[in-house]
Amino acid sequence: MLAGELYRPDAELAADHTAAEHWMARYNAAGASSAGELHALLSERFRKVGKAAVIRPPFFCDYGSNISLGDGVFLNFNCVILDVVTVVIGDRTQIGPAVQIYTADHPRDAETRRAGLEFGRPIRIGSDVWIGGGAIILPGVTIGDGALVGAGSVVTRDVASGTIVAGNPARPRAS
Repeated sequence: MLAGELYRPDAELAADHTAAEHWMARYNAAGASSAGELHALLSERFRKVGKAAVIRPPFFCDYGSNISLGDGVFLNFNCVILDVVTVVIGDRTQIGPAVQIYTADHPRDAETRRAGLEFGRPIRIGSDVWIGGGAIILPGVTIGDGALVGAGSVVTRDVASGTIVAGNPARPRAS
């Protein structure tokens, strides 16, 4: 799965996902907790949680164990990260409410999909990025340092450092 190769969800993955669901129930019920308590909960599940990283509940993910957050990362309410492979978010990146980050992908031919096979493509979001509310980041995308993604955008391709993109599909815009 993590290598980006075709896989069929099995009992072990189902158990990992169930554990993540139990963790999400705890995390999402902890909305009134201190920043330190929320950070400790994130650290239980995520691969890496940088200093002063914040995710406002509710938050949803597939596993959590494939997510790495840099220092000072902020995700607003109702974000979704489908982390069947790695998702790395760099330092000081700000992500608006209801942003969806999808690493999960599916074969293009119906026969392979029908066989229950799927795969994932990693997502890397650089440092000092701002992603506006409701944006969707598709599998395999890299967003460079200092980039800005407009609210509601659908990011289908890599975004170069310092670039502003917006729209569906997201395209470069003048600053």
